[in-house]
Amino acid sequence: MKTLAEAFEHTLQDIYYAEMALTKALPKVAAAAGNAKLKQAVEHHLTETKEQVKILDKVFKSINKQPKGEKCDAIEGLIKEADGLMEEASGKALDAALLGAAQAVEHYEIARYGTLREWAKVLGHDEAHDLLGQILDMEKAANATLTGLAVTVVNEAASKKAA
Repeated sequence: MKTLAEAFEHTLQDIYYAEMALTKALPKVAAAAGNAKLKQAVEHHLTETKEQVKILDKVFKSINKQPKGEKCDAIEGLIKEADGLMEEASGKALDAALLGAAQAVEHYEIARYGTLREWAKVLGHDEAHDLLGQILDMEKAANATLTGLAVTVVNEAASKKAA
């Protein structure tokens, strides 16, 4: 990559891959969650993730490119971490660990979409800027939901010793 346009396209392909990978990983996370509200939040985000893929298709179209993913090592690592947690943790500790892993994904996505949105603006891709801003808002809202669950329910429950 030698230009911002090339970095933009590469990063767009990276996040496209990430969202597609998440559509496969989130059902496993939802199934592993013991807390009903956490399970519901993950399932809701799966629905949003599928919508985000459709919005990304529009972003690609707006810059006259075909939607295409490029392997995202970051999301692969975050998914691998969640898989390991599902093998190692159990009970309420698993819920807290899954919630933390989900927030790590959200933080990654917020960073990526924030960068992409601003690059789109500088590159004059107004439609892409607006569409990426929509996804960024969705990711921020998902993170806020997870934070709310952590501080009101999940972390406290996980801190108590099993009877």
